[in-house]
Amino acid sequence: MSSAFPLGQPAFVSHVLDRAAHLRMNDAKLMAMEDKSDTRAYVVHRDSLVVKHEDGGPRALLTIKEALALGANAGTIFLGLRDGAAVFGMGIGAPAAEKLIGRPDAGLAELRGMAMQGQLPPDQLSAIAVAKSLVNWHQRHGYCANCGTRTSMSQGGWKRDCPSCKAEHFPRTDPVVIMLVTAGEKCLLGRQKQFPPGMYSCLAGFVEAAETIEDAVRREILEESGIRCTDVRYYMTQPWPYPSSLMIGCTATATSEDVTVDLTELEDARWFSREEATLMMKREHPDGLAGPHPFAIAHHLVGRWLEGQS
Repeated sequence: MSSAFPLGQPAFVSHVLDRAAHLRMNDAKLMAMEDKSDTRAYVVHRDSLVVKHEDGGPRALLTIKEALALGANAGTIFLGLRDGAAVFGMGIGAPAAEKLIGRPDAGLAELRGMAMQGQLPPDQLSAIAVAKSLVNWHQRHGYCANCGTRTSMSQGGWKRDCPSCKAEHFPRTDPVVIMLVTAGEKCLLGRQKQFPPGMYSCLAGFVEAAETIEDAVRREILEESGIRCTDVRYYMTQPWPYPSSLMIGCTATATSEDVTVDLTELEDARWFSREEATLMMKREHPDGLAGPHPFAIAHHLVGRWLEGQS
């Protein structure tokens, strides 16, 4: 499997940017940064990036001039500084994106596919996640949730202001628990209908209002598989820009073992032995079953269990 995401380092977790939040209030300075030769931008369209096609592969980090020439919207979102140079996020409308189809020098490329295939430097993925989350947030939240008036972007793209009722709107992050449940020498994995054939992964679900992480883990496991669990432990988190979640990786110990699958949520869920899980992670299972890709935190939850880490 991909060596780009060694154990404990899934996609989107390498923070190479200085977010430089103190600059978000300085519009004049941000505008001046856009004109500097070392300034770069990521251009987002839905789940894809605008890229330049080069001999070494797709290049997602563009100059502002390149981004605008390829049809990006003029508005920029300040992501932060990398080695002292400004990095921005930009969006592109559907008509401009369609004009990129078939171009030999540039085009749209799906983010997840590029990352999984190692076509993007892992140390750029965190910044790309910020760009994708914020661009999508602006596209989805152009009107005030309080009074319905069109809002305007401020603070370098990290806020929207309502000119009518003066409400302030900030980007949201949705917490999701994702957990590996074990019972001795076996682990519980499930699959959704949209998964690739034969792929199984850790169960997951959104944290509900006024719910602790531990309660969310226990509830989601019980709802989706009928398994009761205890001893919930935190492992690590992974930003997940689809559109803007935070995956909270946990482990739990089962106190029951009879699986009852919620078929409205999952296609299947069952126990796998340590030996089976090892073959799945290596893509060597005799039945063609596979575990999650190293791109995702689920892979790392399973991997550390296979290595005997608690």
